[in-house]
Amino acid sequence: MAYSAEISREQPTAFLFLLDQSASMQDRFGGAEQKGDAAPSKARVLSDTVNRLMQNLVLRCAKEDGVRDYFHIGVIGYGERVQPLIEPGESVQNSTGLIPISHLAERPKRMDERLREVDTGDGRTEEKRVKVPVWFDPHAKNGTPMCQALDLAAQSVRTWIDQHPHSFPPVVLNVTDGEATDGEPLRYAQQLRSFATDDGEVLLFNVHLSSSEAPSVELPSAPGELPRTDEYAETLYQMSSTLPFSMRAAAEQEGYTVNLDTRGFVFNADPVALVRFLEIGTRPSNLR
Repeated sequence: MAYSAEISREQPTAFLFLLDQSASMQDRFGGAEQKGDAAPSKARVLSDTVNRLMQNLVLRCAKEDGVRDYFHIGVIGYGERVQPLIEPGESVQNSTGLIPISHLAERPKRMDERLREVDTGDGRTEEKRVKVPVWFDPHAKNGTPMCQALDLAAQSVRTWIDQHPHSFPPVVLNVTDGEATDGEPLRYAQQLRSFATDDGEVLLFNVHLSSSEAPSVELPSAPGELPRTDEYAETLYQMSSTLPFSMRAAAEQEGYTVNLDTRGFVFNADPVALVRFLEIGTRPSNLR
């Protein structure tokens, strides 16, 4: 069965995040400004969410002997420039832009203090200030060169696959709040998804961040579930891979109804839907 390769240090998998950093990411999530909420920008929510997700991925790989390299991680921002947002240390010989997670764990950009809900041990939680790693900061400027970002992602995963031909294939998670301003992204997405390991083709998932108060459409199984008047929603849907078995199981655990046609796509995501989907999209299968 495809997408069933066991993940180990000898056969890791890779997660590559493509993050929209266009000027519109300065805006707040749908409806926040109209309500007068002092809500953070989409850029801030996105950077905080992905930084925290990366921390969780580090914790998933942490064992008694240290952080095991089950995952290789990359982050590409696209807006004013299309560029990697995390870089390997000098000790890492790396041509893929995908960094072994042990090196990522050792080299955050800095440690920040944040308020977090902490388990008190008696079934309750309380807010405490805790130190958290930050690998990259929010940015929002210029247009949305998504095609360039998808092209750079394709180069990265193709090189990585050459080095790891038997692994669970790379998972690329593209998060955007608008349409590409540098061409038609569907053909770039199709090229990206055409690369494959022995275990299956590259998985590309897309999250569209909400710019309105319209409800989210999460993990659709057919184009008819999308807003009828929004052609761009259908483009992102067509760009997205169907969920493999392990991720369908993770989605069902989160309460979603899924089937063999369910795509890794969320339209009009609010912060909660963003977090929930990124958690599902980074659960490929069991670690050794």
